[in-house]
Amino acid sequence: MFEILLLLGLTAGGLALFERLKLPAIAGFLAAGAIAGPGILGLVPDSERVRALAEIGVVFLLFEIGLELPVDRLRRLWRGTMIAGTSQVVITLAVVATVAVLSGFPLAAALVLGGGVAMSSTALVMRLLSEQGQVDSPHGQLTVSILILQDLSVVPLLLAIPLLAAGAGSSPSALAFAIGKLVVGLAVVFAVVRFIVPRLLTRAAKARSNDLFSLIAVLVVLGSAFFAEELGLTLAVGAFLAGVSASTSPYAQQLFSEVVPLRGVFLGVFFTAVGMLFDPMVLAEHPGFVAAYLAAVLFVKGGVIAAANALLLRQSARIGVMAGLTLSQTGEFTFVLAAAAEKAGLIEPWLHQGVIAGSIVSLIATPFLIRVAPSAGDWVAGSRGSDGGAPGDGPATSQGSDGGEEDLRPVVIIGFGPAGQTLSRLLRSLDIPYVVVDANASSAEAARARGETAIFGDATRPQLLRVLDVANARLVVVAISDALATRRIVSRIRTLSRDVPVLARTRYVREVDPLDAAGATTVVAEEFESSIELVARTLQLFKIPEASIQRFTEALREGGYDAIRGDVALGIDPWLVEILQEVDAQWIDVPYGLAGPTSLAELDVRAETGASILAISRGGTTTANPPPQFDLRGGDRLLVLGDATILSRLEALLAARSS
Repeated sequence: MFEILLLLGLTAGGLALFERLKLPAIAGFLAAGAIAGPGILGLVPDSERVRALAEIGVVFLLFEIGLELPVDRLRRLWRGTMIAGTSQVVITLAVVATVAVLSGFPLAAALVLGGGVAMSSTALVMRLLSEQGQVDSPHGQLTVSILILQDLSVVPLLLAIPLLAAGAGSSPSALAFAIGKLVVGLAVVFAVVRFIVPRLLTRAAKARSNDLFSLIAVLVVLGSAFFAEELGLTLAVGAFLAGVSASTSPYAQQLFSEVVPLRGVFLGVFFTAVGMLFDPMVLAEHPGFVAAYLAAVLFVKGGVIAAANALLLRQSARIGVMAGLTLSQTGEFTFVLAAAAEKAGLIEPWLHQGVIAGSIVSLIATPFLIRVAPSAGDWVAGSRGSDGGAPGDGPATSQGSDGGEEDLRPVVIIGFGPAGQTLSRLLRSLDIPYVVVDANASSAEAARARGETAIFGDATRPQLLRVLDVANARLVVVAISDALATRRIVSRIRTLSRDVPVLARTRYVREVDPLDAAGATTVVAEEFESSIELVARTLQLFKIPEASIQRFTEALREGGYDAIRGDVALGIDPWLVEILQEVDAQWIDVPYGLAGPTSLAELDVRAETGASILAISRGGTTTANPPPQFDLRGGDRLLVLGDATILSRLEALLAARSS
């Protein structure tokens, strides 16, 4: 009990301290555990018991990954996942293992080192990308693709460890027996979890007991892991297979909600326990190994990612360098592989300690590497020359409909996603010349195949902006998902021209002010636009006149969204509310089935509602200032002067006289 309480206390303390310092929580867990572990304070001298607690965190982590196997995201990012992810894992593992063998390490240990270096921290990287709004940026999408493949690679790597252990010094027949045993064990575990786990979840759900479902969830996670280990596999593999099996159940979402809080706690305990296993003497006794390990993580893995991006995916160097620096750390599965390898006798204890030391340093350095990634990407891209092609590949202009000089100036569209494509269709319909530039070679090539004037290049680079001649463009539209790159593009356009209009699109509220400061003429924020649309639809339901709603939304936009960005504790500015309360003229349809007295005088419209009927439209003919004797018919349209309350009364009066 003391050890559990100590671990939970250290986990909470490490999280609180590192959150305050704006450093990764994972690094806080590791640092707190290292200080309290046997290597420094020695608060928990029994490392084996600490290791047992740490394995529970791994079990819940692998179960969640299996449960959330990203089939939809794999379908969307399959090309980047298969090409960049596979090449990164395979090449990094091969290079590191080769260097390790040449340095005198056994082959099995070298393969473990290569596999560990090839992994990155999904939990840390995804959190940092989300905080900075970079998940949907080009380098964010590349990073996510690689992380997916890394996570999926953990299972075969874990399965290989007992196989490598069995093959060390064994005869071919013994190795074949070990492989057969592994395959049989894997098949048995998969069959059990495939047919038993969904039935357990169904029975628990039908019992309508939240407590029972929670207990079954924990039983499924831990029971499948234990069963797998008893058959010669690992705890993590069993948990992963159970998660994959449970994902097919209609109760998978409820299971996820039950497991995730536990996973968060146990994962924090896992990293804290790993920190406790750290021996600081390794840094003093083997500094060369730790330095070489960090170099492999930063330069080998980062270089492989950048090269795969440039050569295989044909994207700009800037995207590859940023993704490489973002993934330049080892993660949670590195610790899992190293611990499993030491337990199987594949690596020595000092080597395990060296991996832990190097991994801790790489995790702490990750936020700083991500911070310098844009500058490093710009520097590397700049040293390679223009990605946009030769000056002769620049934007072509075409004669407009009236042949005027203004029509010879094109609109420059940066980014050819859905927004850029929609805009290009509009400009083409209006016979306005335009040129498209995109950092994705495939997108640019597909656009050219459709007859677009499109070039491939990274618009964050001033050289490409000069080739595009943005200083003389009629309009520059920045329609990319990368918020940081958008800011850089706008700023660099302004260094070339103070007068060219720049329309920038962004997804997030926090990017509006930086883009204004960078020089954007107009910023369209998707979060604000969705808020305005929600407000407009709400006002329509309250029968506010369309013209008043239009003036209200235009006022919100003209004010730079200030009314929306204000303090949530304050109401909307009174002058905006007055717009909605202004008397306005609006057309109202007379419902079919109007019965009884139908003339304006008989309905007593003015006295009953306060409305003034300015005109009546029927069959294409409009009668202005209709007399009181004018009979209304179903399908007539009335031009009514009045506020929202008056219009609502008139609609109610007409509805009451209709059958």
